[in-house]
Amino acid sequence: MKYHIWTEGCQMNVADSQRVGSSLEHLGYTLTETIEEADVIVLNTCVVRQSAEEKAMGRVTSLAPLKKKNPNLIINLMGCMVGVRGAEKLRERLPFVDVFSPPSDPGPLISLLTQGEVHSLENAETTRRFLMMDDELILPVAEQGKLVSAHVPIVYGCSHACTFCIIPSKRGGERSRPVGDIVGEVRSLARQGVKEITLLGQIVDRYGKDIPDGPNLAALLRVLHEVDGIERIRFLTSHPNYFEDDLIHAIAELPRVMPHIELPIQAGDDEVLVNMKRGYTQQQYRDLIAKIRTHIPDCSIATDIIVGFPGETEEQFMETYRVLSDLKLDVAHLARYSLREGTVATRRMDDNVPEEDKLRRLHILDDLQEKIVAEINKKYLGEKVDVLFENKVKGRWRGRTPTNKIVFVESEDDLMGKVLPVTVTWTGPWSMQAVLQKQPL
Repeated sequence: MKYHIWTEGCQMNVADSQRVGSSLEHLGYTLTETIEEADVIVLNTCVVRQSAEEKAMGRVTSLAPLKKKNPNLIINLMGCMVGVRGAEKLRERLPFVDVFSPPSDPGPLISLLTQGEVHSLENAETTRRFLMMDDELILPVAEQGKLVSAHVPIVYGCSHACTFCIIPSKRGGERSRPVGDIVGEVRSLARQGVKEITLLGQIVDRYGKDIPDGPNLAALLRVLHEVDGIERIRFLTSHPNYFEDDLIHAIAELPRVMPHIELPIQAGDDEVLVNMKRGYTQQQYRDLIAKIRTHIPDCSIATDIIVGFPGETEEQFMETYRVLSDLKLDVAHLARYSLREGTVATRRMDDNVPEEDKLRRLHILDDLQEKIVAEINKKYLGEKVDVLFENKVKGRWRGRTPTNKIVFVESEDDLMGKVLPVTVTWTGPWSMQAVLQKQPL
């Protein structure tokens, strides 16, 4: 029996797909990259933007002929397209889909596949087969020993409800995982050869805030820092309102926690930020960046920006431009605002910024950011830096610096999973080239 998984969207979806693959392999399935060979097909969907939803719908409808040809084929639609509030409309629209799974929940699929199992299995065996690997994630066979970096969800859902975001309605309110479950999963990953973990949450620095007297992200980082075999720890995505001093100190003090911070601003104008329900001002964001750089001077910082939010004037857009120009951040993930059914912005605000203005503003920021990053990366030229190598791409090994810069190196040796010093020989805005430092005999 074979399975095939198609994953679209964020790192949380990547982690969810790993869990599905792990659960299926515990039932005896093996991975196939050829969709026509699969007995089970899982489509893990993203709907954060309209284009992603349209892509997912096109993908799932394309499976109808396969289902007609092979009625025993199991098709599972999973993720944010399904959401957490039921899938009645999707069931009517997609009658050939066998099972609909909410985000982060392989349960409905596993239940369907195991409903014909012998009912006399001992309770312990049943528990083991249905366990969703919260404390002992076994990677799918195709990834065992080959995965250098893995994503570990630590808080599901979101309760902040920015007006442009559909995630709270699709993934539900925030739920933090117990520390013991997270540590158990990270130890399991380390035993399987994973060297780097990235902790995930829609607002990752809200970890533990839904638990009375629960641990926060800083405390979790200190615990995970002691797990043998894990050499690098990252986390994303943070929110400026919850990026507290103890988290800054933890990053500064813990060598295995990488000095790279994802901290979206979304817009630079205070009125737009209010309309987005972000909860901070431009100046507060600037002050936070200054504080981070004071305590972690060599860190890199990434941000997210939406252009063309309802009501955004040219003057308000230029505030965003000035913030990006002044702060000189390492990464800016840029997006044009688009209507999303179910969001507050779609219900209550007029999408009144013309598409041509959205596109023009996007290009202006893109050009600015390319120049900023090119200048930042020039500082690495001739410098020695440690790189964790992940895989080989077109004959060159690709890895990342502690600050998450992509580095390419030519070598005939097997570098996968190794942290090695390199000297940077060329820099560009999106990647660098380097040579390996000679190792002592």
